Amino acid sequence: MIERKVIINNPTGLHARPASLLVKEANKFKSEIMINKGGKDVNAKSILSVLSLGVSNGDEIIIKANGEDEKEAMDAIINLIETLVE
Repeated sequence: MIERKVIINNPTGLHARPASLLVKEANKFKSEIMINKGGKDVNAKSILSVLSLGVSNGDEIIIKANGEDEKEAMDAIINLIETLVE
């Protein structure tokens, strides 16, 4: 299992469209991918779970990946989050 902290710099946070892009990216991988905010872990492959975190601009989240393609999954998710701008 690998994990990385990331600060959300997208002005709208992870709401609606950004969250759906993240879920779509996460579903490309076999690994289990979780997002943690404030001690709450949710499945990054579930739009409702991601939205339930209420991630806003400036929030710090922790991405966790566990599985055979965890490194590739982590790189893709982090890249997506860092380049999201609406």
